[in-house]
Amino acid sequence: MEIVLALAIGVLTGSGVWLVLRPRTFQVAIGLALLSYAVNLFIFSMGRLAIDKAPIVRPGVPTDLLHYADPLPQALVLTAIVIGFAMMALFLVVLLASRGLSDSDHVDGAEPLP
Repeated sequence: MEIVLALAIGVLTGSGVWLVLRPRTFQVAIGLALLSYAVNLFIFSMGRLAIDKAPIVRPGVPTDLLHYADPLPQALVLTAIVIGFAMMALFLVVLLASRGLSDSDHVDGAEPLP
């Protein structure tokens, strides 16, 4: 399971970096989204992969990390998802405004000469 997660993080990061380096603004936006997904998976995996372990303390069970999942990475990822959604909405508004002003969707604002 750890190898699958590591490969998923690597593929998302590689694809995100490749798309961020593209000349079109929509590709940059998708690349930023993929990078944020990779970071969210990485943060989530730092809390150890635990199966059938609740993040909530139950009566009668010792209060140590052997019996519970770490809730901090889950809270960080949830916060990052909300911030990432707001960032993407703002980025798309700026992207549309830039396209309307320059009549081009290139990152530098100009079409390359053939």
